[in-house]
Amino acid sequence: MAASVQAALRKLLPSQLPPSLSPLPGNLYEVLSRFPQDGVGQRVYQTRWGAKGIEGSYWEVTRTRLKCEGKHGKAWGVLVWKGKRTSERDTQIPGGLKYRWVVGESRLKPGLKLLPNTSSPP
Repeated sequence: MAASVQAALRKLLPSQLPPSLSPLPGNLYEVLSRFPQDGVGQRVYQTRWGAKGIEGSYWEVTRTRLKCEGKHGKAWGVLVWKGKRTSERDTQIPGGLKYRWVVGESRLKPGLKLLPNTSSPP
């Protein structure tokens, strides 16, 4: 029965899913538009943070104003950088259209080897 329901849904949906239904990373507003209340309360991070070796960092979204069916807008939140909250006040989240975003906390990209710190302490 479940297989027939899945097949029926596939026939009804377009071959190219709209950004609001796609599970893949997208711009900040596309990712937030997939959730109730336009993503307020979600934790989001830029995919490039993992490639740079930045772990435990994310924006906690406090409010949003989305436009154009969730493709553009503004979002505000509190930044948690490497496990420490940077401020108590919410600020506008930069780079919403410029970078790819995912829900969750940043983590190291699999197979990434960080170079040891070569600078010696003074």
